[in-house]
Amino acid sequence: MTNPKLALIPSGYKQSPPTVYSILPNNADGDFDYERNGSATRVRKDGLIEELTVNDTPRLDWLNSDCPSLLLEPQRTNLQAYSENFSGAAWTPSSSTITANSSICPNGELTAYKLETTSTVGLLGGFLTITANTEYTYSLFVKSDATSVCKIDLYDTISSSRYFYGTVIFDMATETISTSLATASFDKLDGGWYRLKMTATSPNPLLGSTGVQISLTQAGSIFIWGAQMEAGGYATSYIKNVDDINGVTRLKDECFNGGDADLFDITEGTFFVDSYVYNSGNFTIINLSDGSVINRLALMFQNYGTQVRVLSSGGVDSYLNLNFDQRNKIAVTFKENEYKFFINGALVGSDTSATVPSGMDRLNFSNNTNVSNHFEGKVYDTRVYDRVLTEAEAITLTTI
Repeated sequence: MTNPKLALIPSGYKQSPPTVYSILPNNADGDFDYERNGSATRVRKDGLIEELTVNDTPRLDWLNSDCPSLLLEPQRTNLQAYSENFSGAAWTPSSSTITANSSICPNGELTAYKLETTSTVGLLGGFLTITANTEYTYSLFVKSDATSVCKIDLYDTISSSRYFYGTVIFDMATETISTSLATASFDKLDGGWYRLKMTATSPNPLLGSTGVQISLTQAGSIFIWGAQMEAGGYATSYIKNVDDINGVTRLKDECFNGGDADLFDITEGTFFVDSYVYNSGNFTIINLSDGSVINRLALMFQNYGTQVRVLSSGGVDSYLNLNFDQRNKIAVTFKENEYKFFINGALVGSDTSATVPSGMDRLNFSNNTNVSNHFEGKVYDTRVYDRVLTEAEAITLTTI
């Protein structure tokens, strides 16, 4: 298969100026600008969570993958104060004890806490300040010890009684989940650790104090670390909150201005993206353009999490079925009056009346001006070819 004009397969970057390197071309013409004004975390190749404290450091993330992805996330705030200090002011144990420095935690340090019952059941309650009728995601790193089952409840308080508006029970031995009024999933990390994630909508109105309780439903103990409460429909990377009840914020990632006119101002070609798209509830874009809406070829991920929209100023406007919150490979082949769309090894659509946009000179993981609609997810591979791949080639390229 012919080499692409541009290939971004995340493998390297520099910090000054912040740049994500393309694989092709290898003369910097395909490199991307990058911005994130603040620190953030990622999973390193050795499986440990690392905090990148230098502003504008691109995040090559190795979570559950043999190859890194470029992690691009929106701004989020961790509302859970004392996120690593479970003996801090935000937490209260009941029929349980908490012991600091009891296990190596997911960042490689000996700072995980042991939560242990003092009777047949026990819990640890945490204070949270939230807003009514808002979708939140709570996440916690957990590891089995003398028991493998834990439970997380999000609660409001009514007349001194707790009303649970989201519940998840997780058995680490069988890796099974049950929920009530919530959706939940987990990431599996090295060292026996899991990141348990639960999404639920807060009550409207709120009637009393609000918080979280982490429970053991049988006698025993587990290890815990890295609690996070954030507004949104999915969990983003871990944000450390030492003691701020108002929350600690990580700013959004931006990746833009990859390539130039010599790479993209072509009369026919193939646009390929291998990515994991978050079902964020937002409208996000990966966009080839000249900086305007007049000349562009864009993949638009719709805000209801079931479709990708292929939009070209040449006349294409096609909606294709796509499952978010999983890895997808998408290719668009294009030439005058012949566009074809491929997803995960299948030809899924075509258009026979569209023209090819002219003057395209940049690739943004956002809208054409990099002002809004920033992509949310993980980018494994992005390519632009200056020829139309055959159906067989496009099917092979997009097969998971």
